[in-house]
Amino acid sequence: MKTRRTLATLAVLSLLSLGACIISGEPGKRISPPKPYGPVPSPRQLAWHKLEFYGFFHTTVNTFTDKEWGYGDESPDVFNPTDFDPDQIVGTAKAAGMKGVILTAKHHDGFCLWPSKYTKHSVKYSKWMNGKGDFVGAIARSCRKFGLKFGIYLSPWDRNHPDYGRPAYVTYYKNQLRELLTNYGPVFEIWFDGANGGTGYYGGARERRTIDRSTYYGWPKIWAMVRRLQPMACMFSDVGPDIRWVGNERGYAGDPCWATYTPHSKIPGKAPAPGLVRFKEGLHGHRHGKYWMPAEVDVSIRPGWFYHPSQDSKVKSPQTLVKIYFQSVGRGASLLLNVPPDRRGRIHEQDVKSLMGFRRILDRIFEKDLARGARVIASNVRGNSPRFAPENVLDQDRDTYWCCDDGVTAPALELRLPRKTTFDVVDLREYLPLGQRIDTWALDAWKEGKWVEFAKGEAIGNRRLWRGGPVTTTRVRLRLTGPVCPALSDFHLYKQP
Repeated sequence: MKTRRTLATLAVLSLLSLGACIISGEPGKRISPPKPYGPVPSPRQLAWHKLEFYGFFHTTVNTFTDKEWGYGDESPDVFNPTDFDPDQIVGTAKAAGMKGVILTAKHHDGFCLWPSKYTKHSVKYSKWMNGKGDFVGAIARSCRKFGLKFGIYLSPWDRNHPDYGRPAYVTYYKNQLRELLTNYGPVFEIWFDGANGGTGYYGGARERRTIDRSTYYGWPKIWAMVRRLQPMACMFSDVGPDIRWVGNERGYAGDPCWATYTPHSKIPGKAPAPGLVRFKEGLHGHRHGKYWMPAEVDVSIRPGWFYHPSQDSKVKSPQTLVKIYFQSVGRGASLLLNVPPDRRGRIHEQDVKSLMGFRRILDRIFEKDLARGARVIASNVRGNSPRFAPENVLDQDRDTYWCCDDGVTAPALELRLPRKTTFDVVDLREYLPLGQRIDTWALDAWKEGKWVEFAKGEAIGNRRLWRGGPVTTTRVRLRLTGPVCPALSDFHLYKQP
């Protein structure tokens, strides 16, 4: 009899080690995850979602001419950083907590920060480093050194090139994009600006040139080339295809901000394209959008995108940057913060000071999870399976999650804290591979023998940060609603310093 019991025990342990779950009446049945709901992120998008915060480096001839948009007639010799230090630039981004950087390899003025073999309007023909410099290459190498992802911005508009507006320029653009995608290692994001066409130098013509934004570039072919050369690179533009513009440059996403989106052309009969969409819809996205196309919030630490000495006293404060973080990352978007190198080829001291202050505040907010050690109670657990246990929301692993049975679309999750606790930040995440499943959320605190609601909203997605007045309690409840059962990977509590 003892031998039989031992064998039975070993059999059960063997099944559990294989991830199988035993439920009443159905021994050995493995509980499967729910079916995905709506559009879901690709592997490249999932990798991008994990970054959340990364930097933009705007520099070109404009840095030295004190302009935001160069006309295209600037001499290459204008670009001449006096004390270029790529490690100081990238190291500052690393210290600020950025997970990657995107460099303006070519802005609208057409000047190339790498020695492109297709033009003389580049660093190769400047006096900087006697024409031997490669700004793109130096930043890419420094990113590898510091463990940051590297991305590129390549303006589709070129106010210098004589063939802009003609088919020959599109070939030129593809050639340059190919150089950047094959010579500088892995690229995590490619930024396609929506500014296209207008006045320019255009090889001396000095005229206005317009294009049909929906057809001129042949975007599907360009996207296909990117997919072939850099399969894990996400592409940003007004129409994605991977990441959408949030619709403003002031540092906030809409509330709610859905990860799903359907770009709509602002001209009837024209296909949506960069610079040709109803971009304000990107602020909130669309709850039932056709594509998984999450928002990116792009904003500069200064009033302008390029360095201007007159703006040294106008750098955003650490407190303002924290507010921007909560209004972007905290609403499910990513934050792309521009920090422009100065005329030395370094990040200015005022920018560094603000970034470090910002980092210290965030580190203090998130250094201690006040939900740690809590008992987690769910109104329903999918198949009563430990694979979908409510405790999964506390393990700081976004690949584990709590989930409910199909048909349970309005469940609740309670944290019973080990002691009376005061918090003012709540951190929530969905398990993204199954889609954006939650419509609304509400938070309650147990006070004087009853539940009292202190926050509510729509959409969680990649991350939802609630920040408000202090709440003191021993129990916190999260209520969710949606069209299908939720899949929640994180539920944490924090206190601001």
